Amino acid sequence: MTASILQEEKEKASELQQVIDEYKGEKGPLMPILHRAQEIFGYLPLEVQEYIAEGLHIPVSDIYGVATFYSQFTLKPKGTYSVGVCLGTACYVKGSQRILDQVIQELGIQPGDTTGDNQFTLTATRCLGACGLAPVMTINEKVYGRLTPSDVKGILDEYRSK
Repeated sequence: MTASILQEEKEKASELQQVIDEYKGEKGPLMPILHRAQEIFGYLPLEVQEYIAEGLHIPVSDIYGVATFYSQFTLKPKGTYSVGVCLGTACYVKGSQRILDQVIQELGIQPGDTTGDNQFTLTATRCLGACGLAPVMTINEKVYGRLTPSDVKGILDEYRSK
Protein backbone atom coordinates (compact mmCIF):
# COMPACT_ATOMS: atom_id res chain seq x y z
CA MET A 1 0.00 0.00 0.00
CA THR A 2 1.27 3.44 -0.87
CA ALA A 3 0.96 5.43 2.32
CA SER A 4 2.46 8.78 1.40
CA ILE A 5 -0.56 10.81 2.52
CA LEU A 6 -0.96 8.71 5.64
CA GLN A 7 2.75 9.03 6.45
CA GLU A 8 2.69 12.81 5.95
CA GLU A 9 -0.49 13.21 7.99
CA LYS A 10 0.19 10.90 10.95
CA GLU A 11 -2.39 12.58 13.22
CA LYS A 12 -5.06 12.23 10.55
CA ALA A 13 -4.10 8.60 9.94
CA SER A 14 -4.39 7.92 13.66
CA GLU A 15 -7.79 9.60 13.74
CA LEU A 16 -8.91 7.49 10.77
CA GLN A 17 -7.74 4.32 12.52
CA GLN A 18 -9.84 5.27 15.55
CA VAL A 19 -12.87 5.72 13.27
CA ILE A 20 -12.28 2.32 11.63
CA ASP A 21 -11.93 0.68 15.05
CA GLU A 22 -15.10 2.40 16.26
CA TYR A 23 -17.26 1.19 13.34
CA LYS A 24 -15.50 -2.07 12.42
CA GLY A 25 -17.80 -4.36 14.43
CA GLU A 26 -21.02 -2.64 13.42
CA LYS A 27 -23.31 -3.58 10.57
CA GLY A 28 -22.78 -1.45 7.45
CA PRO A 29 -19.69 0.47 8.63
CA LEU A 30 -18.51 1.70 5.24
CA MET A 31 -20.68 4.80 4.76
CA PRO A 32 -19.98 6.36 8.17
CA ILE A 33 -16.28 5.56 7.85
CA LEU A 34 -16.11 7.17 4.40
CA HIS A 35 -17.93 10.25 5.65
CA ARG A 36 -15.56 10.61 8.58
CA ALA A 37 -12.50 9.92 6.40
CA GLN A 38 -13.57 12.69 4.03
CA GLU A 39 -14.07 15.05 6.98
CA ILE A 40 -10.56 14.20 8.20
CA PHE A 41 -8.71 14.44 4.85
CA GLY A 42 -11.06 16.68 2.86
CA TYR A 43 -11.35 14.03 0.14
CA LEU A 44 -10.86 10.27 -0.37
CA PRO A 45 -7.51 9.66 -2.07
CA LEU A 46 -6.63 6.11 -3.12
CA GLU A 47 -4.25 5.69 -0.15
CA VAL A 48 -7.10 6.39 2.26
CA GLN A 49 -9.40 4.01 0.40
CA GLU A 50 -6.73 1.29 0.57
CA TYR A 51 -6.25 1.89 4.29
CA ILE A 52 -9.99 1.58 4.94
CA ALA A 53 -10.17 -1.56 2.79
CA GLU A 54 -7.36 -3.16 4.79
CA GLY A 55 -8.98 -2.15 8.07
CA LEU A 56 -12.35 -3.63 7.10
CA HIS A 57 -10.89 -6.62 5.22
CA ILE A 58 -12.81 -5.81 2.06
CA PRO A 59 -11.61 -5.19 -1.52
CA VAL A 60 -10.57 -1.64 -2.33
CA SER A 61 -12.87 -1.91 -5.36
CA ASP A 62 -15.83 -1.96 -2.93
CA ILE A 63 -14.60 1.26 -1.35
CA TYR A 64 -14.02 2.87 -4.75
CA GLY A 65 -17.45 1.79 -5.98
CA VAL A 66 -19.20 3.47 -3.07
CA ALA A 67 -16.97 6.57 -3.17
CA THR A 68 -17.64 7.13 -6.87
CA PHE A 69 -21.35 6.27 -6.77
CA TYR A 70 -22.40 8.81 -4.13
CA SER A 71 -21.99 12.45 -5.10
CA GLN A 72 -21.15 13.60 -1.57
CA PHE A 73 -17.78 11.86 -1.83
CA THR A 74 -14.86 13.27 -3.77
CA LEU A 75 -11.63 11.63 -4.88
CA LYS A 76 -9.90 14.97 -5.50
CA PRO A 77 -9.10 17.73 -3.04
CA LYS A 78 -11.62 20.57 -3.10
CA GLY A 79 -10.75 24.23 -3.09
CA THR A 80 -11.63 26.69 -0.38
CA TYR A 81 -14.20 28.18 -2.73
CA SER A 82 -16.57 25.99 -4.71
CA VAL A 83 -17.60 27.79 -7.91
CA GLY A 84 -20.71 26.43 -9.60
CA VAL A 85 -22.02 27.68 -12.93
CA CYS A 86 -25.58 26.64 -13.72
CA LEU A 87 -26.10 25.08 -17.13
CA GLY A 88 -29.79 24.35 -16.60
CA THR A 89 -32.17 25.33 -19.40
CA ALA A 90 -33.07 28.85 -18.22
CA CYS A 91 -29.46 29.75 -17.45
CA TYR A 92 -28.15 28.16 -20.62
CA VAL A 93 -30.61 30.06 -22.81
CA LYS A 94 -29.55 33.29 -21.11
CA GLY A 95 -25.83 32.72 -21.72
CA SER A 96 -24.42 30.61 -18.90
CA GLN A 97 -22.04 28.79 -21.28
CA ARG A 98 -20.31 32.15 -21.87
CA ILE A 99 -20.12 32.61 -18.07
CA LEU A 100 -18.60 29.14 -17.67
CA ASP A 101 -16.12 29.81 -20.48
CA GLN A 102 -15.04 33.03 -18.75
CA VAL A 103 -14.61 31.25 -15.39
CA ILE A 104 -12.53 28.56 -17.14
CA GLN A 105 -10.36 31.28 -18.67
CA GLU A 106 -9.98 33.18 -15.38
CA LEU A 107 -9.16 30.13 -13.24
CA GLY A 108 -7.29 28.10 -15.84
CA ILE A 109 -9.15 24.90 -14.94
CA GLN A 110 -11.95 22.79 -16.35
CA PRO A 111 -15.16 21.77 -14.53
CA GLY A 112 -14.36 19.12 -11.94
CA ASP A 113 -10.86 20.50 -11.33
CA THR A 114 -9.28 22.51 -8.53
CA THR A 115 -6.75 25.31 -8.96
CA GLY A 116 -3.15 24.48 -8.07
CA ASP A 117 -3.32 26.67 -4.97
CA ASN A 118 -6.45 24.80 -3.77
CA GLN A 119 -8.37 28.05 -3.72
CA PHE A 120 -11.12 27.25 -6.28
CA THR A 121 -12.96 24.15 -7.44
CA LEU A 122 -15.12 24.56 -10.54
CA THR A 123 -18.35 22.68 -11.18
CA ALA A 124 -20.78 22.90 -14.07
CA THR A 125 -24.12 22.27 -12.38
CA ARG A 126 -27.67 21.68 -13.48
CA CYS A 127 -30.54 23.75 -12.14
CA LEU A 128 -29.71 25.73 -9.00
CA GLY A 129 -33.33 26.82 -8.54
CA ALA A 130 -32.67 30.48 -9.24
CA CYS A 131 -34.05 30.58 -12.79
CA GLY A 132 -35.40 34.11 -12.36
CA LEU A 133 -31.81 35.31 -11.88
CA ALA A 134 -30.40 33.49 -14.92
CA PRO A 135 -27.60 33.12 -15.72
CA VAL A 136 -26.42 32.13 -12.24
CA MET A 137 -23.10 31.29 -10.61
CA THR A 138 -22.53 30.31 -6.99
CA ILE A 139 -19.44 30.57 -4.86
CA ASN A 140 -19.90 28.37 -1.83
CA GLU A 141 -23.38 29.41 -0.66
CA LYS A 142 -23.50 32.86 -2.27
CA VAL A 143 -25.58 33.25 -5.46
CA TYR A 144 -24.62 35.67 -8.23
CA GLY A 145 -27.33 36.27 -10.81
CA ARG A 146 -28.01 38.09 -14.06
CA LEU A 147 -24.34 37.72 -14.91
CA THR A 148 -22.42 38.77 -17.95
CA PRO A 149 -18.96 37.43 -18.80
CA SER A 150 -17.46 40.79 -17.80
CA ASP A 151 -18.77 40.28 -14.22
CA VAL A 152 -16.75 37.11 -13.64
CA LYS A 153 -13.25 38.54 -13.07
CA GLY A 154 -14.43 41.06 -10.46
CA ILE A 155 -16.38 38.42 -8.54
CA LEU A 156 -13.47 35.98 -8.53
CA ASP A 157 -11.07 38.77 -7.54
CA GLU A 158 -13.14 39.34 -4.37
CA TYR A 159 -12.32 35.79 -3.32
CA ARG A 160 -8.72 35.84 -4.53
CA SER A 161 -7.99 38.72 -2.18
CA LYS A 162 -9.42 36.97 0.90
